[in-house]
Amino acid sequence: MTDDDDGVAISYKVLRRGTPVRSADGVELGKVRRVHEAKRENIFDGIDVDTPQGVRFLDAPEIARIAERWVTATFPAAEAADHLVDRGSSLGRRVGASKTARRAKRAGESLRERWDRR
Repeated sequence: MTDDDDGVAISYKVLRRGTPVRSADGVELGKVRRVHEAKRENIFDGIDVDTPQGVRFLDAPEIARIAERWVTATFPAAEAADHLVDRGSSLGRRVGASKTARRAKRAGESLRERWDRR
């Protein structure tokens, strides 16, 4: 196997978490976090990708090949921002920034400090 060989093609059902995701020009975009499928139709829907910017969704039509060593996207790295969709919900961002959530986080940090000092 050479460095450019991605191995044999595999099914999305055996795609493992942590498999690298590369652009069409070979730049690593991130790693597989989760595989999505439409269970009722038994169809591959896409993957969640852990990127330096956070978790992003890559839709099935934008995936050229799923292989043993990495997943290859259909677009070059320069266009990655246009194709990788942010998976964070606006509700989750609002709840995380609420006064109650901030207070709970501070209380947890305080408890951890007291636990560590015992």
